Amino acid sequence: MEHKTVEQLKRVAEVRDDFQAQALTPVQKLLRWAELLEARPDRSLTTLHGTEYEVGAVRDAMRSDDSPISVAFADPVLRAAGMTDDTYGEAKRFFGISDHDLHEALCYCHYGPSIQAGTAARSVRGIAIRAESPGLIGRMRSAFAL
Repeated sequence: MEHKTVEQLKRVAEVRDDFQAQALTPVQKLLRWAELLEARPDRSLTTLHGTEYEVGAVRDAMRSDDSPISVAFADPVLRAAGMTDDTYGEAKRFFGISDHDLHEALCYCHYGPSIQAGTAARSVRGIAIRAESPGLIGRMRSAFAL
């Protein structure tokens, strides 16, 4: 997927921004992301390299073509719900998840240069389960869901 700004898109297409933002809970957003990844579970996606070593502003600006985050950003439902780009920081903000969870879901140090979409989907579902059921029960569910 090629990354373009809204201004670049406006030069080649009609860009409408008159839609109503869809109200989705953080868990609904995460489950939608997991479903998008599960639609093509064998698809090879790129990971982000060294998210744990970068300072906040640099880490938040990290992105990669064909990453699990770019799959989410390509979805019109998630964009209508307020996702503004495919950066690490936007994924953290939009999905309401921690650096730790996002790092575990898509960092190079866990998967190498690529991750299968199905594997990323299981990680995202685990995050959703923990968000929905915090505490010991949520952690136990998450352990069995992954």
